[in-house]
Amino acid sequence: MTDYIRSLFSAEARSQIVKVGAIGVVNTIVDFSLANIAKFAADWSDFWSVTLGFTVATAVSYMLNRRWTFAIKHGRGLVRETVVFYAINVVAWAVTVGIVEVADAWVGPLNGLTFNLAKISAVVVVLLPKFAGYRDLVFRRSIDHQKEQVAAPTDD
Repeated sequence: MTDYIRSLFSAEARSQIVKVGAIGVVNTIVDFSLANIAKFAADWSDFWSVTLGFTVATAVSYMLNRRWTFAIKHGRGLVRETVVFYAINVVAWAVTVGIVEVADAWVGPLNGLTFNLAKISAVVVVLLPKFAGYRDLVFRRSIDHQKEQVAAPTDD
């Protein structure tokens, strides 16, 4: 377990976390842009506006993380990866909604500042677990998986 915790703070993991964060910024722009266009330009409901932004941003996140953060080029495992990636993001979305709702209950009706502070707090809370989920469950790059790859006999 100590090796695993340490692996989250290795040089490779730090680089991957920076990439996941950068992708998160891009996804935030995609999410907010599409949700606002759907809501205010197309007059969609809140639910469908948020769902559109979330769905497209998660797809963009998956593609960028797969190719750039974790450098996976082959097409194997796409369905499994996609399902697990979306599951992790749905959990992160639910945690974010929960944090915003708790903030609303504690502070009262949220204004623009308190709403965004609650969302930023949620980002901080979910970033490391999301990264670990992406690395270990979606793209299978954990320290244990790396050890298995090294220990696996080859047919050469």
